[in-house]
Amino acid sequence: MIITDKTPRQAAYSMPAEWEHQSAIYLSWPLNPGTWIGVREKMEKAYSAFAAAISRYEKLYINCIASEQERVKDQLNAANAVMERITLLDIPTNDAWCRDHGPVFLRNPNGQCAIAKFKYNAWGAKFSPWDLDDAVPYRLSEMFDFPIFPIDLICEGGALESNGEGFLLTTENVILNPNRNPGLTKEQAEEILKEALGMTAVGWLKSGLNGDDTDGHIDTLARFFRNDAVLAAVDKKGGIQHDVLEQNFMDLCKMRLPSGSLLTVVPLPCPEPLYSLKGEILPANYANFLLVNGAVLVPSYRQDKADAEAAKIIGEAYPGRDVVLLDCCEILHEGGALHCLSQQGF
Repeated sequence: MIITDKTPRQAAYSMPAEWEHQSAIYLSWPLNPGTWIGVREKMEKAYSAFAAAISRYEKLYINCIASEQERVKDQLNAANAVMERITLLDIPTNDAWCRDHGPVFLRNPNGQCAIAKFKYNAWGAKFSPWDLDDAVPYRLSEMFDFPIFPIDLICEGGALESNGEGFLLTTENVILNPNRNPGLTKEQAEEILKEALGMTAVGWLKSGLNGDDTDGHIDTLARFFRNDAVLAAVDKKGGIQHDVLEQNFMDLCKMRLPSGSLLTVVPLPCPEPLYSLKGEILPANYANFLLVNGAVLVPSYRQDKADAEAAKIIGEAYPGRDVVLLDCCEILHEGGALHCLSQQGF
């Protein structure tokens, strides 16, 4: 059911915090042969391990065309996935980044779910075609009978971080970028985001990691772990990511919540730099973790000391959850990690 006569906020829907109980995780299996060139076999093993890890904690839906489903089931079985929790959906996609092309799930006070459907153009028309990806939220809405609200803004799910109590974090270099929303002012964007996601206030960072094709998604920079606190990516002095992350950290420390209190900011150090096969810097970070029911899945980069430190910091931020490290060295070659690949439903 497509709803155009009300905004989500008018209909009492809002974007929950990611630590709230989830009904399922959604993925789009990486089937595009033009991606992960040179590392595809290793990437698919890492991706299968990721999907299998999710299945040990909650239900998993995977967008995967029918002709590939038997092969994908074989890979999931080889990764010891809990197959009874996994459903493959015959939904075609252009790429694997379900956080960005998938639905942004909302919930109302009665616990009913709906979808905010933003316009999608593959991070500023960088990678064509994107028509199949843009249609994914509509396909899921039809399949599961979710109400869907079309939003007149080009935006990706990785650009949106909610504290579950009406406060949203995002970045100027994504939302206000001319490659997405030319001529849009910050004030106009705030009103659209508030209405689309049931927010009362928006906090802005300026830009993102070097090497990030998304232009600076918030899910590689700062993540709420309480309604008044975030984990914020930082880099050592002289590091490739230091300057932009230092500016973001200072901006976060000055940020006030709707209550008037200052945001609590906990540093989350970056790993040592990782590079593509062409020698280009990759946006390696630990903020791109995924919360699932009872666990937090954390990207690792074969850097024992840095990986262990990140796991400790993230584990302390989410007490009572299992901390599961998952190798993302090959996955990162296309510019993202665990959170980028996934989308949670409520």
